[in-house]
Amino acid sequence: MKEKKITSSMEDYLEVIALLSEQKGVVRVKDISRLMRVKTPSVSGALAILSSNGLVVHERYGYVELTLQGQKLAKSVKCRHDMLIKFLNEILGVDFETASEDACRMEHTISPQTFNKLTEFIKSMGQL
Repeated sequence: MKEKKITSSMEDYLEVIALLSEQKGVVRVKDISRLMRVKTPSVSGALAILSSNGLVVHERYGYVELTLQGQKLAKSVKCRHDMLIKFLNEILGVDFETASEDACRMEHTISPQTFNKLTEFIKSMGQL
């Protein structure tokens, strides 16, 4: 299968797979579907793309596991997400729900340079 670019949607799948793996130990398609509020064929399609990019291991009707590369990418996305929530909620005073929703959108588009500067700023404020 031809390798495809990892989209923000694919990053969301990785983040959810990592979360479910941490919570339950094993991850099933139906669990991903339920948590992301999407249909199982959508999950299957996303897993095919993630698998072709070497980010997950998934056999039909089997469990879903992140590869080492998938774990690293999921951790990176979660780190950006958590840092953005901290900045928006704790420093700017945006309510948690709005901060969480905004962080979900921002985490996929923020440049590494901006993220690094934001992290430095949060540290300088004594928030880390």
